[in-house]
Amino acid sequence: MKIPRSGPAVAMSALALVLSACGSNETSNIEETTAGSQSEEHSEHSDHEHSDGSDFSSLSGTLNGSGASSQGKAMQAWKDGFGAVSDVKVNYTETGSGTGREQFIGGEVSFIGTDAALKPEEMAAATERCGGAGVVETPTYVSPIAVAFNLPGIEHVNMSAENIAEVFNGKITMWNDPKLVENNPDIELPDMAIITVNRADKSGTTENFTDYLAQVVPDVWGFEAAQEWPVMDGVLGQSAEGTSGVVSLVQNTEGGITYADASQIGELGSVAVKIGDEFIPYSAEAAAKIVDGSPAAADASDTVLTVDLQRDGSIEGAYPIVLISYHVACLEYDDEAEAANVAGLLTYIASVDGQNAAADHAGIAPISEDMRERVNSAIAKISAK
Repeated sequence: MKIPRSGPAVAMSALALVLSACGSNETSNIEETTAGSQSEEHSEHSDHEHSDGSDFSSLSGTLNGSGASSQGKAMQAWKDGFGAVSDVKVNYTETGSGTGREQFIGGEVSFIGTDAALKPEEMAAATERCGGAGVVETPTYVSPIAVAFNLPGIEHVNMSAENIAEVFNGKITMWNDPKLVENNPDIELPDMAIITVNRADKSGTTENFTDYLAQVVPDVWGFEAAQEWPVMDGVLGQSAEGTSGVVSLVQNTEGGITYADASQIGELGSVAVKIGDEFIPYSAEAAAKIVDGSPAAADASDTVLTVDLQRDGSIEGAYPIVLISYHVACLEYDDEAEAANVAGLLTYIASVDGQNAAADHAGIAPISEDMRERVNSAIAKISAK
């Protein structure tokens, strides 16, 4: 799907303006403060002026994207913020990561959000879709995955990786199982059946959750990391489409438990995960630690900024069940305005303002300044044919 042209002169001017801004190393003089600071900072600027000095005022048109449902709240904040500093209308459909990747490869959307990095065969297909130029893949949405449950009167439960694996593969079926009671001496767990709820669609959240279990307790879990929930004989679980689907089902099911982007679990209780001798609840700060402490993936490059998350407890204070949701776009577009608008949106998302807006609205962990510079360098390579 191609974005309507704004006229060659306007489009090329906008593209040069945005790429010049995102290629600068002096991206911001504002220190990363609390998530709530974004709204105060924004009020100090005119309609099209951005706090890091970027000027998006030449950008206009419509930009269509799709993908990860986990990004829903953050994307709303990004759409609103980018719309306030540009004349671009951004549409984002929460199709799920798998469908989003299919739509991007098929040329149906200009960009996607995906909770799993492109696999080699998907990268080859995406590169072909992008005219052979390749893609930009940026880790600009970082959020803890909560293990969320519905037990009236109980807000937090401690679980080890073994506990979590055995709950979701059906070996622990009751909330007052001795293995759970042992880790929760101060809580009276109910004599109630555990009802697991998994994603029914192909999901990057599922891949990240199962990757955690496969890395940390492979023998207990018994499955590989996968975007689709493994079929388990004899396990009486339920399933639902999308993040909102599994959360809604658990909200209406006493004894239910699921895994979902932490920003969307609402009033559900959550699990603190055992790391060493400590139980660590999810938080943006604990999620950020694992991202900054993990190495680049084996197939990463200067434009493919994928990360090999180390979930094994080796990074002190890190919450291990973390979701990196990537933004994927072409390095080269046929249309000048489309290239400029994509570059502009990704620049805004990676900026201090953009990350703080998403932290405020969706509880994400803002990326580090070092990662922001690498992301901006990758975005600067986006161009039109």
